[in-house]
Amino acid sequence: MTTSSTTSRTGTTTAGASKDLTKSTTADSSSELVNEHGRTSIADTVVAKIAGIATREIDGVYDLGGSASRMVGKVRDVIPGTGTNVTQGVTVEVGEKQAAVDIGLVADYGVAIHQLAAAIRSNVINAIGDMTGLEVTEVNVTVHDVHLAEDDDDSAPAEPRVQ
Repeated sequence: MTTSSTTSRTGTTTAGASKDLTKSTTADSSSELVNEHGRTSIADTVVAKIAGIATREIDGVYDLGGSASRMVGKVRDVIPGTGTNVTQGVTVEVGEKQAAVDIGLVADYGVAIHQLAAAIRSNVINAIGDMTGLEVTEVNVTVHDVHLAEDDDDSAPAEPRVQ
């Protein structure tokens, strides 16, 4: 066992004993999930909720999920006693020390999709890493549709094409 000084994500330096000094900062925090005192297991649902909330925090995300999951979500919102499903459009695989995330979404029209995806990846990786200590190996983003502002304008009835 060697004694070392490590820098955390917050930039603070701490001294402590470590068996494996070759891991990255994120991996160092994930090693806290399994140690000589026991094991901490994090359910897939927990990671999916964190990823869903982190994705919704990014400007330019209109909704999560493909058309079928969004339709089910709209029905769920109408039923009393049910709330918004924050895991809609999010699929995760969680191991002992790592997680992989797939996100399907609808982007607002006019948003640079490549920048939106990069912002989502960064926010999801940081949120999962900070809250769980898991190393996020990948965040795959699929844009299913683009939302147009005029799609929300249902107040004016459409004129019939024929009489």
